[in-house]
Amino acid sequence: MASEKTHVTTTPAERTYGQYCPIAAGLDLIGDRWTLLILRELSMGDRRFTDLRAALNGIAPNLLTERLRSLQSMDLVSVVELPPPAARSVYRLTAEGRRIEPVLRSVARFGVRYLSDHPTEWFDAERIVFSLLAPWRRRPEKKLRARFTAVGDDDHSDTVDLVLDLAGMSVGPPEGPVVQHAKGGRGDATALRRLSSPSSPPPSESDGSRTGWRGC
Repeated sequence: MASEKTHVTTTPAERTYGQYCPIAAGLDLIGDRWTLLILRELSMGDRRFTDLRAALNGIAPNLLTERLRSLQSMDLVSVVELPPPAARSVYRLTAEGRRIEPVLRSVARFGVRYLSDHPTEWFDAERIVFSLLAPWRRRPEKKLRARFTAVGDDDHSDTVDLVLDLAGMSVGPPEGPVVQHAKGGRGDATALRRLSSPSSPPPSESDGSRTGWRGC
């Protein structure tokens, strides 16, 4: 079994808005540059330090280390030692850290209309699902498995399955039948933004239920 290390006991940065306000108090914890993006990465699953560096292009290694230590000190992130054959340390959201996920979805709903640059190959099926579909999901009445395929300009594609149930959402490799299969052009920014429109759920290749994608 994986064992969690004791989180760092250093105190967070002392910068504070000094206001008796829940928004200000929240920003005292997660308002620093890169912090929400680190939490975004960890909301998708365990990540090594090198994984985070690769996904957060532009962050200096020492700053990433500082942000991770701060998140650990606030008990939002833990370091987990994976058992053999993996035998590596990864960062993971704690139960308290998971409380950031609705915030990330809200920020995504707010920010999607301001997307301007075209997606790159880095923006694969998993990221499309977390960034442009997950923010609009809602709890389904029963377990729902859907499939999404991202198609690149060179017709190269990658596919993931989304599983929605009362516990939340998980993403993994394609497996078994699905009630819905949506496809999107990875290089078409307009089409990808359309995926995130609450009034235009992903195009379906079947007559399966879409109840997992209406509203939020």
